[in-house]
Amino acid sequence: MNAQRILSVALDGDQDVVLVRQRARQLSELLGFSQQDQVRIATAVSEVARVACHQGSGGRAAFSLVKLGPHQHLEVTVHPGAHPRREASPAAAPEGFTGVQPELALITASRLMDLCEVEPEQGPATVITMRKALPPQLMVAPSQLAVINERLAASPVANTLHELQLQNQELVATMAELRERQEDLLSLTRELEDTNRGIVALYAEIEDKAERLRKADEMKSRFLSNTSHELRTPLSSIRALAQLLLDRMDGDLTTEQERQVGFIAKAANDLSELVNDLLDLAKIEAGKVEVQLAPVLVENLFRALKGMMRPLVDEGRVELVFEPSGVLEAFDSDEGKISQILRNFISNALKFTERGSVTVSAVHDARDDTIAFTVADTGIGISPDNLQLIFEEFSQIEHPLQRRSKGTGLGLPLCRKLAELLHGRVEVASTLGAGSTFSLILPLRFPAPDSQDGNES
Repeated sequence: MNAQRILSVALDGDQDVVLVRQRARQLSELLGFSQQDQVRIATAVSEVARVACHQGSGGRAAFSLVKLGPHQHLEVTVHPGAHPRREASPAAAPEGFTGVQPELALITASRLMDLCEVEPEQGPATVITMRKALPPQLMVAPSQLAVINERLAASPVANTLHELQLQNQELVATMAELRERQEDLLSLTRELEDTNRGIVALYAEIEDKAERLRKADEMKSRFLSNTSHELRTPLSSIRALAQLLLDRMDGDLTTEQERQVGFIAKAANDLSELVNDLLDLAKIEAGKVEVQLAPVLVENLFRALKGMMRPLVDEGRVELVFEPSGVLEAFDSDEGKISQILRNFISNALKFTERGSVTVSAVHDARDDTIAFTVADTGIGISPDNLQLIFEEFSQIEHPLQRRSKGTGLGLPLCRKLAELLHGRVEVASTLGAGSTFSLILPLRFPAPDSQDGNES
C-alpha cells in the first residue's frame, strides 16, 4: 500500500474537533469529492475525533492519500490521546459534547465511509482508520498533492460559530435533497398505485373473459355432443336404406338410380364420419374419455391396420407398406386410440398421394424410452406456413387434390388431442411437393394411475 501524508491535526480539545471537521471538508473538496461525499467525510471524521478528544489529550488525526489497487483513497487515521483529561462538571461541559457514545460514533463512520477499522495500539488505546475512495475518473499526482497542501495551508481556520453555520447549511441542503427525494418517492408510489389498480382491473377483466370462454367452451362441447347424438340415428337409417337399395332388396335399379343412391350412401358415410369426429372431440374436451390400458404388440397392431386400410388402397397408383418394427415386447397403452390416430394418418396419406408409396413404421428410442409410429408418404406435401394450420379445427389447405378429397378438417386436431390423452405427442415434417411424415410418439411406460386423468366415458 502506497501512502502519502497530507496533513495532521492535533486533538487536544473541543475546538480541535471543529478544526478537524473543517480540514476534512476542505481536503475532500480539493480532492474532487462531490458535495454529498464532502459532508459524509466531514461528519464521520468529526464524530470519531470527538470520541478521541474525550478519551484523553494528545491525540491526532492524520490525513493521507493511499493507493489500493487501481484506485486512490483518502485515509483518515485518528489516534486517541495518551493523557487522560481532567474531569469537568456537567455544567462546564460544552453543549453538544456531553454523553459521547463511542459505539454510536463508529456506527456513523461505518455508514458514511467505505471502511472504518478499529485497531488496538500499545496499551488500552485504539486507533480508528477510515477510508473513502476517490471518484473513479480522478487520479491525484504528487505534483497536484503539493498544490493541495499549499492551498490547505493558505485556507483560513474558521471559528466554532462559522463552522456551525456551515454545518447548518449542509443540514438544510441535505434536508432539501431528502424532501426532493421524498416527493419523487411519493410520486413514484402514486404511479405504482395507479399501475397496480390498472393491473388489478386487467386481471379482473381477464378472469371474467376466461370464465366466459370456459362457459362458452362447455356450451360448445355440450352442443356438439347433443347434436352428434341426434344426427347419428337418422344417418344410420339413411346408410342402411341406401345399402338395402344397392343390394337390390326391393328389386333392380337402373344405372342412373344406382349412381344416385351411391351418392346418397357416400354423403351419409362422410357425414357420419364428421359426426363421429365431432363427438370424439366433444368428449375429449369435456373430459369424458377414459384410457383403456392394455398390452400393445406392434406387429398385431400393424396386421389389424393393414386389413382395415386395404380397401382404401389403389394398388395401381400407391403402395401401402408396413415395415417390420423390430419392437417385439408389448407396451402399455390404449390400442384403440393408437389405431384411430394411425388410421387417420394413413387415410390422409392415401388421399394426398397420387403416385408412390405410404410407409408405416415403428421405432424404439432407448434414450427417451419412447416408441415412435411414423407414416411417411410421397404425396403433395405441406408448406411450412401450413404446418400448424392443419392442426386447427375445420382448417384445410387449398389444393386441387384437396378439393377432390374433401375431409372434415377435424381428423388431425382429434389425433393431437388423443395423443395428449395418451401422454404422447404428434409431430410432422414435410416438404412441399415431396411428401410428408407424421409421427406419433408415445411413452413405453404409461404414467402411474394417480397422474392420469380419471375421467369416465
